[in-house]
Amino acid sequence: MAEKLIMTVDNNKGEKGDVTILLRPDLAPLHVEQITRLAKDGFYDGLEFHRVIDGFMAQGGCPNGTGMGGADKQIKAEFNKHPHIEGVCSMARSSNPNSASSQFFICLDDAGFLDGQYTVWGEVESGMELVHALPKGEPPRMPGKIVKMTVA
Repeated sequence: MAEKLIMTVDNNKGEKGDVTILLRPDLAPLHVEQITRLAKDGFYDGLEFHRVIDGFMAQGGCPNGTGMGGADKQIKAEFNKHPHIEGVCSMARSSNPNSASSQFFICLDDAGFLDGQYTVWGEVESGMELVHALPKGEPPRMPGKIVKMTVA
């Protein structure tokens, strides 16, 4: 059975629920290893979605909520041919292709212009309506957050 992440999110509007993400080690084994390690360590628990752009993506995983922080190590890019479509989970990075660490984004719509430039590591299987309901903004005035992220 394929490994999955269960991400409990709170949209700060009184709605809380689980987003199930199918992990794709066939596309990005190093990224899946990093994300599952961080999830098991509780790294993501309580972190905000600090950048949510309607019709584009929801980004989280920054330990200081600004989009400038990361985890203890960076990962070499694993760009692949999987398209950036609604529900795809991909890794955020700086202008350096090998700078991904802990920040990730979930596509809210087709974002094909990102194909081949960011590492796709998973796909939302259920709970996408919770991702769409996250407060919008850069940063949102009252950001939604990851209550808990676990490996199923």
